[in-house]
Amino acid sequence: MASVTGVVAETLPSALYRVRLDDGPYVTAHIADRIDRNFVRILVGDRVRMEMSPVDITRARIVEKL
Repeated sequence: MASVTGVVAETLPSALYRVRLDDGPYVTAHIADRIDRNFVRILVGDRVRMEMSPVDITRARIVEKL
């Protein structure tokens, strides 16, 4: 999995987020289980590090709040 960074642009239903990558495009991301267990709150404007899906480049998993 490739690690990329971006900024949360929008909160979507079902605990999904629209994130704008540093190099331009938008991806849909969900929170990784290890972050969700620690009750980390993700808000619009937060910088996050994500792991991209190797199969679908429009999906990602948020693994860290920067």
